[in-house]
Amino acid sequence: MGFCFILIMSNSDLYKIYLKNPHICTDSRNIKSGGIFFALSGEHFNGNKFALEAIKKGCSLAIIDDKKYNSKPNTILVENVLKTLQDLAKIHREKLTIPVIGITGTNGKTTSKELIKNVLKSSMNCYATKGNLNNHIGVPLSILEINSRHDIAVIEMGANHKNEIDFLCNISKPTHGVITNIGKAHLKGFGDYEGVLKTKNELYNYIKHNNGMLFVNKDDEQLVNLSNEISQENYGHKSNLELRIISNKPFINIKWGEYILKSNLIGEYQYYNIALAVCIGKHFKISNEKICIQIKKYKPKNNRSQVINTKNNVVILDAYNANPSSMKAMIFSFANQNYDNGLLILGDMLELGAYSINEHNLIISICKKLMLNFILVGEEFSKVHKDSLEGVEELCEFVKKNPINNKTILIKGSRGINLELIVPFL
Repeated sequence: MGFCFILIMSNSDLYKIYLKNPHICTDSRNIKSGGIFFALSGEHFNGNKFALEAIKKGCSLAIIDDKKYNSKPNTILVENVLKTLQDLAKIHREKLTIPVIGITGTNGKTTSKELIKNVLKSSMNCYATKGNLNNHIGVPLSILEINSRHDIAVIEMGANHKNEIDFLCNISKPTHGVITNIGKAHLKGFGDYEGVLKTKNELYNYIKHNNGMLFVNKDDEQLVNLSNEISQENYGHKSNLELRIISNKPFINIKWGEYILKSNLIGEYQYYNIALAVCIGKHFKISNEKICIQIKKYKPKNNRSQVINTKNNVVILDAYNANPSSMKAMIFSFANQNYDNGLLILGDMLELGAYSINEHNLIISICKKLMLNFILVGEEFSKVHKDSLEGVEELCEFVKKNPINNKTILIKGSRGINLELIVPFL
């Protein structure tokens, strides 16, 4: 017989239920039998509406916060579903005794996380954030997936407004921390660059106040200054790791003592992602041989620096996201390859607020200074360059009428521009 809690259940009692079948579901289309469904709601959807469906599909419980649905069988009514999920993750994190590496930064978070995971899993049972679940929902979901079989965890933390990293640190409680870099991104939410700086530095502050340890890029003067007086190990050209780039066309390869670190990564800036993975691997006693093997095994996907050989061209697809710092790094790296037949297809950098026009103008100036051929796509570029195309649909039509052949093409833009849709036409 079904049951329904009209009164609000304590988080500790809910945690006992979770331990019996530790599977969390937030999408009624992807149900795990016996799991707990959290009816998360947003601006344009009400997850409470799917509570009964989730139970019918096999969930043992549904956590709701809308009284209209509290008569449904096997539901628990709480004040706020999201906060309950976050509080449950905090309780679970308190029970864990493994190292947790928290990683944030403007660029390189996900690539670094994947490289670190690849290296660590060669000798340890390593949990790492899946995909890009790095926000106020994704981080607690990630923490709740860690179990007693895991030896270590890598938790990615993203932010688009002030104080968000501090909030996520108090859920994930990292013992080790990484800030990959601090650049211009989500300026609309942060207000200005100082807002970005303050928010990213919340990870360092958490590590400092909880006697943790950092992995710091010694080439980044800003990160070096922010991390002063915090226990740390270093990576980068100025560190003792002695890593140097020996080739970078198209994939970056690095000399490391008697070893060659071969990769499937595009761009000189990937040096720091690889160096970080090496640094962390060495810290956790992974052998040099295993580090080299695991870095070589990693191949980017999901529109992140993917190399695609089409029928007519070589495409470097990096259309998962874009901000001024990542866009500049990618353009400079592409220019350094000295392709005789290079072409840039660049989409808008979103969420820059009042800084958008200046930053898009700067990108155009850089392309012209480097004498690169380019096609610009999006409303923001259209505001500052009269020959820009308004969107990816117009881009596809343009390419149909003006076929592109025998080119090496870099495609870079924010996720919302959907530039990956042009690939079939290249």
